[in-house]
Amino acid sequence: MPSFEEARGIILAHVKPLGEETVPLLEALGRIISRDIAAPWDMPQYDNSAMDGFAVRSEDCAPIPATLEVTGFLPAGGSDLPHVAPGCAVRIMTGAPIPSGCSAVVPIEETEFRGDRVVITQRVLLRQHIRVKGADVAAGARIVAAGTRIRPSEIGMLAAMGQAMVPVQRKARVAILSTGDELVELGETPALGRVINSNALSLAAAVREVGGEPVLIGIARDDSQSLKEKLREGFACDALITSAGVSAGDRDLVREVMAELGATEHFWKIGMKPGGPTSFSTRDGKPVFSLPGNPVSTMVTFELLVKPALLRMMGQRNVIRPFVKGILAEDAHKKPGKVHFIRVTVKQRHGRHVAYCAGDQHTGILSTMTRCDALAALPLDATFLPAGTEVDLALLREVDLVTEYAA
Repeated sequence: MPSFEEARGIILAHVKPLGEETVPLLEALGRIISRDIAAPWDMPQYDNSAMDGFAVRSEDCAPIPATLEVTGFLPAGGSDLPHVAPGCAVRIMTGAPIPSGCSAVVPIEETEFRGDRVVITQRVLLRQHIRVKGADVAAGARIVAAGTRIRPSEIGMLAAMGQAMVPVQRKARVAILSTGDELVELGETPALGRVINSNALSLAAAVREVGGEPVLIGIARDDSQSLKEKLREGFACDALITSAGVSAGDRDLVREVMAELGATEHFWKIGMKPGGPTSFSTRDGKPVFSLPGNPVSTMVTFELLVKPALLRMMGQRNVIRPFVKGILAEDAHKKPGKVHFIRVTVKQRHGRHVAYCAGDQHTGILSTMTRCDALAALPLDATFLPAGTEVDLALLREVDLVTEYAA
């Protein structure tokens, strides 16, 4: 039985990026760019004014005050560039190209405008307030590196460089299959003994949150034929996630049917709780994650094992979020032999993360997942961890950084 870290390593060794597709620029937001993008031109493309003011010859502005004749006006976007002759100035707006003969721009607040003349009242330096061609990015320079996750800032840079279409790593299409005779779909009223198929929706949301495309393929009943039909449908996607039917009960048929359909199982059972009976297989090079059916187990195993794999498939390089250190606010007890991931809320106190139990840790208590900020990893061989013990925390969301102080 592999440890949690070993199981994650096995999974990551069996997945690889899916390849490239080209999408419109705005659709690239949040995606991983697949190739280096080089600047097709300088930015700025031409010398331009950084201020509203007057384009001048710096040598005409000494001594101060200096009076110059205003011989033209150049708005932003203007292309008919006047020449700045000796003893003259041209009114210029921010972003307008620098006219020939000009060697500085004087901000309007450092002048006194008198009819067709302007008085320069402050010292003028050579090239002041001029944005020089290529000062930001030179033509041919890399503007976005392969492997970068596209944020609004990268969208802005790519747009400025005329990149209407962008090469990105392909999204993973992830089939999601729930198993069990007790399940009914959302919208149906569950009768006695039945439960709504909530795992499918939480998994679909988790897939979408990491940038994948969830494909809900419904419910497989607890018989081989139903499972075969649904699994074959799931194999058409880039990855398949199943929930339930993977333990050791009489009706836990997922592993058996997977083997009949040609899947290769790489492990079954992990030294972690929740999520111990998780199985990982591949079929035709595609990963299949068979997760336990209890809602908390499903969500925890997705976060710790499936999410890194999907991120890798979609081209991300840093796929494992590092643990952060925190301290337990309360005593914790566990059995030895497995790493326990308990649901905790997290507060900042005196500059440290402090972890508080989020409630009953039974894997059927779904409400703890709505309250928790992190999973606290209780070590393999530990049995009792007193309050104040330092533990690793896998943060699930940003923690409120307001520091609490004891009264």
